[in-house]
Amino acid sequence: MFVPYHRLAPVLKWLTLALFAYVATGLIVHPDFRQVALATLVPRLTLDRDHIAGLVAILGTTISPYLFFWQASSEVDEMRAAGKRTEAQRRGVRRSELRDARADIFIGMLFSNVVMFFIVMTAAAVLHANGKTDVQSAEQAAQALEPLAGQWSFVLFSVGMIGTGFLAMPILTGSAAYAVKDFLGLKGALSDKPAYRPTFYAIMALSTVIGIALNLVGVDTMRALYLTAIINGLVAPPILILIVLLGSSRDVMGRLVSGRVSKTLTWATVIVMCAAGLGLIVTQVAS
Repeated sequence: MFVPYHRLAPVLKWLTLALFAYVATGLIVHPDFRQVALATLVPRLTLDRDHIAGLVAILGTTISPYLFFWQASSEVDEMRAAGKRTEAQRRGVRRSELRDARADIFIGMLFSNVVMFFIVMTAAAVLHANGKTDVQSAEQAAQALEPLAGQWSFVLFSVGMIGTGFLAMPILTGSAAYAVKDFLGLKGALSDKPAYRPTFYAIMALSTVIGIALNLVGVDTMRALYLTAIINGLVAPPILILIVLLGSSRDVMGRLVSGRVSKTLTWATVIVMCAAGLGLIVTQVAS
């Protein structure tokens, strides 16, 4: 809470290496890779409420609305740190900067999906295959692995979860603070000192306290995360539509409007997410 973010960011960058513990865990548990490959390339989708809810949750976890706030705000913070303090100074961008940002996002997306793949594979091959479908916390998930897949899988999975927690805290609390302060028209950023923008940091502190309290009062955190992911999956499409429209507008973007490939892929994502969300609502009402 009181460490300047520019000092914390390099630590978080190296902390992402802890996520590869999930990959190592997935290899240690020795799943049936033939079955994994087949299920990956030819997925089975059942059009019932639970399966559609799971699909919406996966989409909501991958394309979460809070990431839009975090990404945009962190870009502005980097510009401010580079000396561009006013909005007028931050207008305009070079193509080299866009290429760097695209490479950064592509690499991040690639590794985040690889890590997610191994988490899903490990949970399916070890927990679900042995009837462990009632896990209510990260602690229970790690403990369930030890008797089923050995001590090393327990240790590696625990390291991955601890690293994920440390990475998620500044991002989740920071994006919440950015969203609230923008909505209320307040000022503040991670590049500011807490004494200078106490309201911004108070929102972060409150978010952290609420997260801790959920654990202390015995809330089923896995269920809470699952429901939150579904909500994210339902909320994200309108924001995506707005982003596509803004990126396609020459009044806003000038000569740097989104290209044909970008717009095609983004609209396809919007269609898939809208279809999944509508399917969930229909099956929910029907049941």
